[in-house]
Amino acid sequence: MSTPAEPAPDTVGGGLARLSGPPPASVRLRFDVAYDGTDFTGWARQPGHRTVCATLEDTLGTVLRTPVSLTVAGRTDAGVHATGQVAHADVPESALKTRSIAGDPSRLVRRLAKMLPDDVRITAVQVVDGAFDARFAALRRHYRYRLTDAAFGAEPVRARDTAAWPRPLDVAAMAAAARTLVGLHDFAAFCRRREGATTIRDLQRFTWERADDGVLIAQVSADAFCWSMVRSLVGAVAAVGEGRRDISWCTGLLEQTQRTPDVPVAPARGLTLVGVDYPPASEWARRAEVTRDVRERPAPPPCC
Repeated sequence: MSTPAEPAPDTVGGGLARLSGPPPASVRLRFDVAYDGTDFTGWARQPGHRTVCATLEDTLGTVLRTPVSLTVAGRTDAGVHATGQVAHADVPESALKTRSIAGDPSRLVRRLAKMLPDDVRITAVQVVDGAFDARFAALRRHYRYRLTDAAFGAEPVRARDTAAWPRPLDVAAMAAAARTLVGLHDFAAFCRRREGATTIRDLQRFTWERADDGVLIAQVSADAFCWSMVRSLVGAVAAVGEGRRDISWCTGLLEQTQRTPDVPVAPARGLTLVGVDYPPASEWARRAEVTRDVRERPAPPPCC
């Protein structure tokens, strides 16, 4: 999983809502998005590659007859899926006045379903206030990871969203290791380096259970995630679950100040973005201001 590139600084305080809002004669649309990431090289546009963003922007541009630029809650990596992705875009009011839309953006859902490929869908569209920002107004993101230790691997009908682990796993040991990682920490050991990006995150939930079909399922929630963080968290606790590492090793990774090759990265196919939480509309602008400030403020000098 990857974190979006840091944007150019915006004015904060009283000017934030104005600067982040849509230009005159435009409306801001929120899009709820789902996709099977298997055949995409991630969310972000990449020349010569099939990406979720490019597919959606190009199709929306055709339907609305205007260029569309999406801002997304979380830019997923190649092979990662989503059932609860969120994005926004500003479009001219006139784009919603065509005969097929007639001022009702929800009509875009059915129209787009006829034009988009089977592995990506916009599941809901609504007009939102200009203070809404899919990325910066988010409170937290929720991911699910599906992992199987069955000798035969993943069931064929779930092979695209379930990763296989080559050795038996102790789910109780994995759950115990996961609990030690919850909280506000520097997750540098679990994150691929991105220049200027912080690796301090508030991991609010990390649980494991074995479902009735034997598949191990992790629920992972945080205010935000670094590039590759979730798959590295899964890989670390799976190393504990197979008995190759102990819980103290897993906890000790939080003391590292840079990524360590000792942490295995679990396969992308098991990871799905299942939801993004936002505050009430009256708090969107303030939340975006706080998030921008935290991510753009230089890191303090090391202590002690």
